[in-house]
Formats: sequence, structure tokens, C-alpha cells
Amino acid sequence: MTDRQPESTAARIEPLATLPLFHKLVGRKVVLVGGSEGALWKAELLAATGAELHVFCEGKDALFAGLALSEVGGRVHVHSRAWQADDLTEAAIAVADLDDADSVRAFVAAARQAGVPVNIVDKPEHCDFAFGALVNRSPLIVAISTDGAAPVFGQAIRTRIETLLPAGLKNWAQAAADWRPAVQARELPFALRRAFWELFTGKAMAEPQRIPSLDDATELFAKLSRIEAGHDGKGRVTLVGAGPGDPELLTLKAIRALQSADIILYDDLVSPGVLELARREAKRMLVGKTGYGPSVKQGDINGLIVSLAGQGKHVVRLKGGDPGIFGRAGEEIDACHAAGIPVAIVPGISAAQGAAASLGLSLTHRDHARRLQFVTGHSRNGELPDDLDWHAMADPAASTVIYMARATLPGFRERAIAAGLDPQTPAVAMLSATRPDEKRVAATIAELPERLGELPANGPVLVLLGHAFGPALSAANATEDRRRA
Repeated sequence: MTDRQPESTAARIEPLATLPLFHKLVGRKVVLVGGSEGALWKAELLAATGAELHVFCEGKDALFAGLALSEVGGRVHVHSRAWQADDLTEAAIAVADLDDADSVRAFVAAARQAGVPVNIVDKPEHCDFAFGALVNRSPLIVAISTDGAAPVFGQAIRTRIETLLPAGLKNWAQAAADWRPAVQARELPFALRRAFWELFTGKAMAEPQRIPSLDDATELFAKLSRIEAGHDGKGRVTLVGAGPGDPELLTLKAIRALQSADIILYDDLVSPGVLELARREAKRMLVGKTGYGPSVKQGDINGLIVSLAGQGKHVVRLKGGDPGIFGRAGEEIDACHAAGIPVAIVPGISAAQGAAASLGLSLTHRDHARRLQFVTGHSRNGELPDDLDWHAMADPAASTVIYMARATLPGFRERAIAAGLDPQTPAVAMLSATRPDEKRVAATIAELPERLGELPANGPVLVLLGHAFGPALSAANATEDRRRA
């Protein structure tokens, strides 16, 4: 095994088809061309931003008369004539609802010549920007884009999000804007500023329909003062179980930890989908270990955790499965305690649980498995542990889950059978359980070690052994019989 240095390799965001931006248009010139109902809706939308809107509608001014008289939003100027190139001068953006291809090309060319970003309604190939489907809780605004491919789909997603965001959140968003100067005036360190907004968010999400008051601000600042009094400049550490790989198997507490992290130290077993749920600004560092391959020393990981937390950071140590099951969490907890750094643990769904669920089976069974045991097939020196209770391994009424079993399974088989294990006991070897690339092989324990070559060469193998997994072996045999028929 060779040493490996921590790596800052994980992208903090997947590729984007477009970059979502929120433009401040209050008092700025915006040009809209068209006389359709679609143009009217765009005019209402643009006026709501407070823009100085100029509509060129050539004989369709009656359609926009009510909007021009409205006192809501910015001023609207309706011009009953065709647009001209000079109309685009100093515009922030330009929008047109045009059908004729020559008219579209002319407008787009004029806008770009003037250096004005342009949008043509329902013609994404001519657009510099797109309008998303909006959830309006202003100043809280959510926009959904399908990059012009499926507006109806975007609207359906908007409707779903509408049901998840209570209307009263707009009042809390406004309160955040009103109270921010008071928070900034305290000149707090970053960790305490974040603490205030975490308190604020917790209160807003707990009582979203209530209109916040100055009493709420006073209560939050009082809580912050108590936190500030006990703040010693040190950060905190959260050990988080990432589960077996499927992001939907994360706990809510795990997601909250990821979204409040400053730095995430993660293992090779953590899937990209899990990392995608983390706070965007959080730094990600790979500190993984690989069996018989390059690995970051555990002592180096412990030191990195303590060092980063000592700088006042919230460090999330993200481990595949459950951090307390063969994840060396105990050593990291001890290191934090020795340094006086608070540490919390967020359990995760273990690889064993995920594998059994993926098989559609239970780890225990009233008739076949009244005991469940987890063992590692990989000791400190990379060999089969020599202190396993082999009589327990041979128990016909137990389900045994062997972690990191790829290299040592032949030796495990020999010693377990010698201790009395029935060679025909069902066993399943799994790789990447619960993930799209999951692979499995089912056989008897006598046959399974020779079948491991059917799995991809990279990645840790988990073996589930016992009569509770008999249905998986039966299903595999039936599939093989059908293939041969």
C-alpha cells in the first residue's frame, strides 16, 4: 500500500447548460417588441421588476393600455410604431415576440450590435438568455429552466415547488434583508455570522406563515450573544454517514450537515450524487483509502480534521455507509476530543442494509437468521483477521456480512467450512450496492471465491452469507437455467 495525499479534486457543481442570473432592473431601460398576448405577459413580468419598459407594438397599443396606467412596478411607455435600432441604445435587455424569420434575425442583429442581451419568445436558438418558470415569494424568488427544451415541464416543476414553499416565506426573506445591516454592524467573525443565519433559518422554516417582528430579531440576537460568549474560535466536526451510494438514502440530518459545511473530507466510496447535495461554497477534499492501493494515512486524516476545525471551520467528515461501521470513526473522534473540538455523529444506512434492500431481502429472518454479525475481511496488515470467532462464522442461524472481502474470501471460506459451515450456504457478493452500476454474484460459499472475477476489478466487495439470502441464490440459478435452455 502506498501513501496518498489529500486531494481537492471533486467539482463542486455538475456542468450547467446555462448560468442562472438574477438581474436588477429597477429604473433601467428594457425594450419589448410585439403585440401578442405572449408579449403582454412578458411586459407584465418586466414591469414587475421596476424596469423602465419601452413597448413597441405597431398598432396594438390598446392591448397594453392597462399596464401603462398601472401603478405597480416600473414605468411603461407604449409606442404604437415599429422598433428602430436607436431604440435599443442603453437598454439593459431586449425581448421580442416575432414570427417572421427575417424580422427575428434583424432584431437579434441590432440588439447584439448595440451590446444588448436579447431574448426571442419561443425561439431559444436566437436567445442570449431565457426566462425561467417562476416561484414568486419576492424577495425570495425561485426560477426553473429547461434551457428552452420543455417549458411545460418547467411549469410542472414550478407547480410542485409552489406547494413546498409557504407564501409566508416572503415575509421572512424581507426580514432577512431588513436585519442584515444590524448583523453586519456587529463585525462578527464568519462562523458567528453563519450561526445567526442558521438560527434565523430554523425559526423561519418552523413558523413560515407567521409575520416576523422585531421581537424575533431581539430573540435571535440574544441567542447569538450567548453563542458569542462561549465562542473560543474553534470550529466543530460532524462525522456523517453517506449511506451506500444512492443519494435518496441520505438522512435529513446528513443533508443539513452537508449544507452547513465549510470543508468536506470524503472517501472514495462517496458517490458524486451525495456530494452534489452539499453547500456549493464548501471545499471538498478527497482523503480516501483503497484496498492494496494508494491511501491517505489515518493519522494524516486525523491531523487534517483537527487542524481545519481549529481554524474555526465546520468540518464534515463524510464516510460511505455508516461512519461507525468499519470506518475508523473512533480514531477521529478520539483526535477531536484530545484537541477539545466538539464532534457530532450522523449515522447513515450501512452498506449491509443497502445491499440487502437492493436484493429485496431482510438481513434477519425468523426461520433462517436469528442473529446478525458484521465482520471485516481485511485486517490492519491487509490479511484475513486471525481473531475472528470461527464457530460464530459457521453458525447456520446467523446472517454474516463480510466487509472488504475481495482478497481474503478464499481463506475465509476454508476456515469457516473447517469450523462447521455448510459449504452449500447461500452467499452473495456485491459491488456498488444501491447505485446504478451495482453488480452482484450469487453462489454457494464453496463456489463464491472463484466467481469474484465476474465482478469489476475496482472497488470493495461486500459478501452477504447465510440462509436468509437463499432467495437470491435461487433467483440467480433460475436465470442461469433460462439462459441455458
